[in-house]
Amino acid sequence: MYLEKINSPEELKKLDLKKLKILSAEIRKFLIESVSKNGGHLASNLGAVELTIALHYCFNAPKDKIIWDVGHQAYTHKILTGRREGFSSLRNMDGISGFPRPTESVYDCFTVGHSSTSIAAAIGMAKARDLKGDDYNIVSVIGDGAMTGGLAFEALNNVGRNKTKLIIILNDNQMSISENVGGLSRYLNELRTGEKYLDAKDDIQKRLDKLPVVGEPLKNFLANTKDSVKRTIMHVNIFEAFGLRYFGPVDGNDLQGLIKIFRSVKKINDPVLIHIITKKGKGYKPAEEHPSEYHGVSAFDPHRGIDLNKPKTVRTYSDVFGAKLLRIASKNKKVCAITAAMPSGTGLDPFAKTYPDRFIDVGIAEEFAVTVSSGLAKGGFIPVFAVYSTFLQRAYDQILHDVCIQKAHVVFAIDRAGIVGRDGETHQGIFDISYLAHIPNLVVMAPKNKWELEDMLDFAIEYDGPVAIRYPRGKAAEILKADRVPVELGKSEVIYSGSRIAVVSYGAMVEEALRVYTRLISKGEEPTVINARFASPLDEDMIASLCNDYEYVFTMEDNIYSAGLGCLIGQRMLERGFKGKIFKIFSLPDKYIEHGSREELLKKYSLDAESIADEILKITQNES
Repeated sequence: MYLEKINSPEELKKLDLKKLKILSAEIRKFLIESVSKNGGHLASNLGAVELTIALHYCFNAPKDKIIWDVGHQAYTHKILTGRREGFSSLRNMDGISGFPRPTESVYDCFTVGHSSTSIAAAIGMAKARDLKGDDYNIVSVIGDGAMTGGLAFEALNNVGRNKTKLIIILNDNQMSISENVGGLSRYLNELRTGEKYLDAKDDIQKRLDKLPVVGEPLKNFLANTKDSVKRTIMHVNIFEAFGLRYFGPVDGNDLQGLIKIFRSVKKINDPVLIHIITKKGKGYKPAEEHPSEYHGVSAFDPHRGIDLNKPKTVRTYSDVFGAKLLRIASKNKKVCAITAAMPSGTGLDPFAKTYPDRFIDVGIAEEFAVTVSSGLAKGGFIPVFAVYSTFLQRAYDQILHDVCIQKAHVVFAIDRAGIVGRDGETHQGIFDISYLAHIPNLVVMAPKNKWELEDMLDFAIEYDGPVAIRYPRGKAAEILKADRVPVELGKSEVIYSGSRIAVVSYGAMVEEALRVYTRLISKGEEPTVINARFASPLDEDMIASLCNDYEYVFTMEDNIYSAGLGCLIGQRMLERGFKGKIFKIFSLPDKYIEHGSREELLKKYSLDAESIADEILKITQNES
């Protein structure tokens, strides 16, 4: 085996082409075995094996900078840069991150997790290199799905103007997470097939073969100027219009061809784009046939693959949301659904199939999705934009200006709010309360269970203005089924009435608060437990009661401390004049939270029921 001997790119460079091909097969086997045990991103990494080997074979990282867009495709990069032996800890607490992370390795030159960033980062690095007078290569590896993001186009608009040395590799596998959509996807498909150019080329060659004496020299001349022929027949290439030198399409799973072109473009001092075609899931038949299902996977049997026909035993919040929205849409013809390349992940696949005319997938373009939603609302429809919390961060300005200033009736269904677990610091949805609750006109709420999510969605559709509903990843809670209290604007819910101690929780943390209640009851305390429901507007009657009726008030949330629910409640209590003894916030710290399971992270940051209950008892008993 060659893989066991490779712990750095320098060792990789000692292999010849035949051995590199064997190595690529070994890496695929290693990836399938590793991801099947721990879960992770499989299909995209299987498609990028040859690309990664060729990059490290031809370039000199870490001096040369390789910037991976998104990072879903960087597993082979990690394996070749000394992290193979630690791969069993991939995405586990205190283990290897699932994304490039400079604090983990000098070979990871830029933190990534969100898409469309690599070209802009590469331009900045290239400018820094040139200002210092240094001499090294900078390579941006960006997927075709990420190219739909506005930041990628902003970067392309600037890269050609600077004329600095820079290499962009467009890894085109016709997929982001779900199938790509839009004009760019159609354009890349035209470049892939190139039938008009290829047919014309074949016809020209056949005609030249028949010409005596001059035919062969002319054919050789045209072969050397094929880019000119291509431009004449296929018109101007969009990337060339941006000022890039375009090469491709190239077979991205052909090691020999990749090595040849990488060595050639290293000599060019202008910005270039190499368009490579890879197969998502390559080398593992189930992933090749079902790339979306094998994009991000949990542990599975690699010999059998994922059972795609196995019925779901757990209903997630995404499932509950998708089913409820479908029922609403069957009765309300104004309801539309919007996604940014995540129809499956957000539970919108059934809606897309049932109401295709009222479904819009904008690709990886969250800013665009928000403003399109506002336009739909101004046109008399009710758009529901389903999006992960971490990705909605990218559209803050559009929420603030294009939706909330004009009170457009847009519903934000914010999936993956709070701790999401193993995807780590770039994906934790722990900032949304802080960046949403202070925006005027925006209603922000969170359900304690699956039935409350349904009721909140009904409320949001009927409410005449912008509404955000945040809910967590994973199984939808089924706690407190009997207590289905109607949702009323800005009104909280008292779950248990007690004295002296009040515990105010929000969303997914209500379930943890019930465990806190049980522990406190066992110690002789009888606290009040409140489901806040709304982060904006806050329940003023609740605030008044907290100020006047309790000695100890505690808040619980899965958001960072600053500008979170606890801070918002504490500020209002200060203004009203808190008459009790202690007010304390239980929240995540103001930091980026690493990868690990939800349970592990709650425990680490003392947000589990046991830690919170012990702290409450410590405070109340010391003060008594």
